Amino acid sequence: MGLVKEVIKEIGNKSREFYEFVLPPVDMYLDERSLKVVIDIPGFNKEDIKMTQCGDILSIKAQKTTDEKESETLILNQRPDTIDKKIRLPVDIKQGEEKIESAKYENGILTLIIPVTKKGTDISIE
Repeated sequence: MGLVKEVIKEIGNKSREFYEFVLPPVDMYLDERSLKVVIDIPGFNKEDIKMTQCGDILSIKAQKTTDEKESETLILNQRPDTIDKKIRLPVDIKQGEEKIESAKYENGILTLIIPVTKKGTDISIE
């Protein structure tokens, strides 16, 4: 029975490592004045999430606070305890406004609104 527990534990560790490396999933929506970034970060408290923006790089770090009870034995742990992700934003950030207009975390979803400039110049074809 001990071998089965070890295998299950190792599977949980590998799936958590995969989540931390590949995820969280990110969706981006662009309109004329802003970029909306939606990031799934379930299982974390708002206070656990730290963000910084430098130019077109958005950094997200989250460290889960554990409240494990001493009487409980953890059998399977696939959910990540840590997120450390850098996301390149696909637009020009307004000069001097390297800030997030709004950030909201609700039901495990982080939604950011970032002001942007219109990238590129329209070219008329004759």
